[in-house]
Amino acid sequence: MTRTLQGSDLDSVRPLTPQEFEQFRQLAYRTFGLDLKPGKEELVSSRLRKLVCSGGFRRFQDYYGSVVQDRTGEQLRAMIDALATNHTSFLREPDHFRYLCDQVIPSMRERKPVEVWCAACSTGEEVWTLAMAMNEAAPQRVIRISASDISNKALRFAQRADYPAERCHGLPGAWLARYFVAQGHPPTAYQAAPLLRSQVTFRRVNLLDSYSWPRAFPIIFCRNVMIYFDQATQARVIEGLTRHLEPGGYLFVGHAESLTRVAHGLEFVSPAVYRKPGRGSIWNR
Repeated sequence: MTRTLQGSDLDSVRPLTPQEFEQFRQLAYRTFGLDLKPGKEELVSSRLRKLVCSGGFRRFQDYYGSVVQDRTGEQLRAMIDALATNHTSFLREPDHFRYLCDQVIPSMRERKPVEVWCAACSTGEEVWTLAMAMNEAAPQRVIRISASDISNKALRFAQRADYPAERCHGLPGAWLARYFVAQGHPPTAYQAAPLLRSQVTFRRVNLLDSYSWPRAFPIIFCRNVMIYFDQATQARVIEGLTRHLEPGGYLFVGHAESLTRVAHGLEFVSPAVYRKPGRGSIWNR
């Protein structure tokens, strides 16, 4: 049984030293590409302090040693969960969804099913926005969305697909009525309806690890995660994403994630939208 931590327990942990910060900074960079620049010491201290204390440690150094010696990887995954930033929202950067529905989906009339990989899906708002937009654009079509993230905590939240009402503000009322089940009267929360949830599968993927999918995807969304990587890591991530993109397929990145400084073989087609050269058999044009 996990002991509830008290404020006095957390206060007993010694302050994070510059050497300890550097150790965690290097570990985060090696394992999942997070570029913790100087100035992030307080963030690292506050996010890891509970893990240090719950492990029975009083120094960050001792906790660090336990993480790197843990052969199960459980402690490393917990550290990643604590340090990963999971900021997202429904209909974020909406012009991407318009482009997907107006330009990409119509070019896939022969595609059965319509498949998308939502990489770095965070707590799921982007996944469910994709599912709703695709159902609107391609009614009666079979839709399959593969969603992944490095954070187990974020994936569990995304799979529950249960969101407080205030996080759903901005979604069209028709979409809420059609694709969500209201909780309470008046609604205090909304959960994705069974139809929507049946179209999505979740999987933990570290974009810096060696990973594979059964087939390449015609569409990949990987938005607003590379802003946390340095240029070398961005290039490595883009190389992996491109490898899992079909010829003629589309990659959507965040608007703050220009690929102009990253070597890649993709064609620019629209702001933060790129296309892999070639033409697969499923494309109509």
